Amino acid sequence: MAKQTKITKSARGEDCTLMLGNCSSNETVVLCHIGKNRGMGIKCGDHFAVYACSNCHDVIDGRAPALYGYEMIDSAKLTALERTQQKLIDKGLLCLK
Repeated sequence: MAKQTKITKSARGEDCTLMLGNCSSNETVVLCHIGKNRGMGIKCGDHFAVYACSNCHDVIDGRAPALYGYEMIDSAKLTALERTQQKLIDKGLLCLK
């Protein structure tokens, strides 16, 4: 199991920031890594992650079919990254110096 960081734990109870359609409950929201340096057993940094419900996480990880094309999904990832990072800044978990 992956190490639970403060940022990873911060996803609990949050709303999904991806909103790719058919979002599941905020009880299923986890930190979903979206950076290019990821794959089976490889994760990018927590600063390239979004709050995602289980349904949206399944789409991003390829476990479920996407309702939208890649361009729309990439746009949703960027919007979600902006929303998630602002939440992390507000919580004091991501600092800009």
